[in-house]
Amino acid sequence: MEHLNLTTHWAGIASLICFALAYGAAMAEERLQVRKSVPVLVAAALIWIFVGIAAAQVGAAAEVADAARHTILEFAELLLFLIPAMTYVNTLENRGLFDVLRVWLVRRGLSLRALFWVTGALAFVVSPIADNLTTALLLGAVALAVGRGHPTFVTLACINVVIAANAGGAFSPFGDITTLMVWQAGKVSFGEFFALVVPSLVNWLVPAVLMSMAIRGGHPSSVDERATLQPGAVTVLTLFLGTVALTVSVHSALALPPAVGMMAGLAALKAYSYVNNRAHGEPALADELDDVFAALDAKPPPRHADRPAVGSRAAVAAGVAVGAATAPAAPSAAHELANVPKRLDVFALLEKIEWDTLMFFYGVLMGVGGLGTLGYLAYTSQLLYGVLGPTTANILVGVASAVIDNVPVMFAVLQMSPDMSHGQWLLVTLTAGVGGSLLSIGSAAGVALMGQARGVYTFGAHLRWIWAIALGYLASISTHLWVNARFF
Repeated sequence: MEHLNLTTHWAGIASLICFALAYGAAMAEERLQVRKSVPVLVAAALIWIFVGIAAAQVGAAAEVADAARHTILEFAELLLFLIPAMTYVNTLENRGLFDVLRVWLVRRGLSLRALFWVTGALAFVVSPIADNLTTALLLGAVALAVGRGHPTFVTLACINVVIAANAGGAFSPFGDITTLMVWQAGKVSFGEFFALVVPSLVNWLVPAVLMSMAIRGGHPSSVDERATLQPGAVTVLTLFLGTVALTVSVHSALALPPAVGMMAGLAALKAYSYVNNRAHGEPALADELDDVFAALDAKPPPRHADRPAVGSRAAVAAGVAVGAATAPAAPSAAHELANVPKRLDVFALLEKIEWDTLMFFYGVLMGVGGLGTLGYLAYTSQLLYGVLGPTTANILVGVASAVIDNVPVMFAVLQMSPDMSHGQWLLVTLTAGVGGSLLSIGSAAGVALMGQARGVYTFGAHLRWIWAIALGYLASISTHLWVNARFF
C-alpha cells in the first residue's frame, strides 16, 4: 500500500512515544523484572490500534488492514523458520553433542592463549550453522570451565567469542536473524552471502590479535569432567544438515519460502524420534530424573571431589536425597546411572524454545511495521539514504544496532527498501550483523553471555575494548568495499 503521511498526527506521535517507552522497558528487563516481550507486545497492539483509528478517519482502513496482514505474514515466515532451527539446536543439546564438545576442549591441555584462539575460531565456524546465540553460550561455557582463577582470560575470551560468533553469523542466513530476514526478503541469495566471509573474518581477527596480547602465558587448571553422546546424536546432526540443504534447495530451485524446507526438517526429526524411542525401548529412568530437576528448579551446588553434586543427576541417580551426604563409592555407579539413555521427546524440546524472544520479535516487527505505515520509515529512509548516501547510512545502521538491536534496525531497512546496489545490501547485512559487537548489549550473544559469566564478563569490561572492536568494524567495511567492489 501507499504509506500514510501521519508523522505529525496525534496517532503517529503517540505510536512513536509508545514504541520508545516499550523498547526502553525491554532493555531494562533485569532492573524492572519483566520479560522483554511484555512491553513490546503491549506497544505493538496499541500502535496498530492508533494506526487503525487514524486510517479510519482518512478513509484508508482497508489499506491499513492489508498492511497489518503483510507484516504478520512476514513474521509468520520468520517464526516457522526459527521454530525448527531452535528445536534442532535443543535436540542436539539434549543428545549431549555440545557437552561432549565442551568437555573435549577442556581436557585438551591447551595453554590459555591457545584456548583463546581455539574458542574464537570455533565460534566463527559454528555460528553460521548453529546461530550466534547458541554458539556464544557453548564456547562461553568452555572459557568459564578452563579459566577458573584467570579472570582476565575469561573476560577476554568471552569478548572474543561474542565478536567471532557475530562475525561468523553475518555470512550465513542461518547465523543470525538479520541475515535470515535479508535472505527471505530476496535481497541476497544464499550463495552471495559467502562474499562476506573475508570481511567477517577481518572483523574478528583485528580485535582478536589485539586482545590476545593481553593474555599472559600459562595453562588452566585441570578439570575432571566426562560427557557421553545420547543415542541418535549423530543422526540428529545429519538430519539438521540435511534440513539446511533442503531449505536452500527448495528456496533456490522452486522459489518456495525457506520455512517450507525447515518445517519439512522438523517433520523428519519427529519421525526419527519415534523410531529412536522404539529402538531403545523408551527408557524412563533418565526422564524421571529430568522431572526431578524440573521440580527442584535450581542449579546444583558445586561438585565435591569425593561425591556427585547434591541435587545433580548423579546424586539423584544414586538414590541420594537433596542435601544429604553421599558415600565415597557412589560416584562411579552414579555416573553410569546418570548417563542412561534419555527418551527423545521432540514436543518437550519444542517447549524449551525461547518463546519470550520470539514474542519479543513479534512485538518489535509489528511495532516497526506500524510506524512504517504511519510514514516514519519513509521519512527516515529519505534522511539516511537520500541525504547521507547508502554507504554512510549502512555504516550508521551497524552502529545503531549496537545500541538498539539489529533485528528491528534491519527490519526497518527492509521496510524502507531503499534503492541500493547489491554491494550495499551486502554491506548493510555485514554492518547489522557485526555492529552489535561494539557493545555487550548490542547482540543476543553478548547479552546471554553476560548472564552466563555474571560479574566477569560485564558491560564495562567489554566497553574497555571498544576501540579494538571498532577498528575491526571499520577494517571489515574497508575489506568489503575492496574485495567485493564488483557488486557495487
